[in-house]
Amino acid sequence: MSGDRLRGYLDQMQSAALQACDFVADMEQEDFLSDVRTQMAVAMALVLVGEAASRIMAHHPDFPVEHPEIPWSKMRGLRNFVVHDYYELELPIVLDTVKISLPALISQLDSLRHWRAQGE
Repeated sequence: MSGDRLRGYLDQMQSAALQACDFVADMEQEDFLSDVRTQMAVAMALVLVGEAASRIMAHHPDFPVEHPEIPWSKMRGLRNFVVHDYYELELPIVLDTVKISLPALISQLDSLRHWRAQGE
């Protein structure tokens, strides 16, 4: 059961990251800065990514230690910042995070999933 929960959290993280990337796929910075709906959707996706990371850290503490290439604490920290200081977000940095950091995270999660499927 514990492994199923861990896989579920990883799936949630990847799904939310993919959605955030899809939300801004064809957007330039000016478009993102003027689109409040997309800003809020991206912020919620970042919250979901960070929440899944936080749950993994809390319920499967060995897993982040075994996979330090994934920025667990940063994801949790961004989640907390979005939730508690939403109006302080620097939107150009949020957009860069989605366009640069989340594709890298998605790739890491894909690699992790394939590695685990082969019998970690």
